Amino acid sequence: MWHVPAGPARRVPSDELLPHLGEFGGWLAGAWRHGGWTPDVAHAHFWMSGLATVHAGRRAGVPTVLTYHSLGTVERRHRGVRDAGQPGRIGYERALGRAVDRVVVQCEEELAELVRMGVPRSRMALVPAGVDQAVFRPDGPVAPRDPDRPRILTVGRMVERKGFLDVVRALPAVPDAECVVLGGPPADLLPADTFARRLSALAESCGVADRVRLLGGVPRREMPAWYRSADVLVAAGWHEPFGRVPLEGMACGVPVVGTAVGGIADSIVDGLTGDLVPPRDPRALGAALRRLLADNVRRFTYATAALDRVRSRYSWKRCAEQLGAVYDTLATAARPAPAAA
Repeated sequence: MWHVPAGPARRVPSDELLPHLGEFGGWLAGAWRHGGWTPDVAHAHFWMSGLATVHAGRRAGVPTVLTYHSLGTVERRHRGVRDAGQPGRIGYERALGRAVDRVVVQCEEELAELVRMGVPRSRMALVPAGVDQAVFRPDGPVAPRDPDRPRILTVGRMVERKGFLDVVRALPAVPDAECVVLGGPPADLLPADTFARRLSALAESCGVADRVRLLGGVPRREMPAWYRSADVLVAAGWHEPFGRVPLEGMACGVPVVGTAVGGIADSIVDGLTGDLVPPRDPRALGAALRRLLADNVRRFTYATAALDRVRSRYSWKRCAEQLGAVYDTLATAARPAPAAA
């Protein structure tokens, strides 16, 4: 593995970086050809990195791999922003999918989206991200909770597309449960957060303010204890290229109710390891939560099956082996054939 010392000293908008990617790609090509070490494969993450990597790879004869992590077409569809907020992004993403040697996609929905964009299916490999099962596991400390009140947990950034508003709107259908929301700025900064204030106001208007707890961001090392404290985890995002939170919860032995989108729909087997509901549908979400919280046997069955699924399909070891196989195939094809004896 080689770390590239790249990037500006200060944070700048991504559209300001775009004019400099050709120059950066040229620098990479020079470093790979004359720097004493050339990678067997170069893997770019996100489309802007892909532009520089393809530029360098073609000049240095290095096979290239791209993982998008999010697609402009999907961002535009769900966020309503033209060209996903960055001029030319969708066109670049389409061209990159045809230019790289392999596209590593993270869910079936992303694969289908790229096929619609014209990226050849033969150029794609589905490799989901994994979860650290040494950290996220069913045994260990449990965050404090009221044993007489069911706990619903939801986790993510304080943005609308994570579906927190839908979770709050679903709570009246689950009258005895509390909802713990983890994510966003630290707790002491939540009062200044626009979306957190909006979420609190909605909880007040829905009559569930006494059952909604906004705790803000917590250290990652504390997350397993919070997962283990929940009776059910909700992942209600409108779109999720992969969806790591459901897998972390599943690895901690928690049943999940999720929206049937992106990686969530891949990781949860509806009716076997959890329940899937349509995105932006608080009524369906509330019904699923009420049914699951009322059925101890179903929750136990889901949690057991979810844990088995994570261990068999989403371990870091398995995902690293899949990604390594992609690299090995490309590197082997790029090596010159041995000279005849």
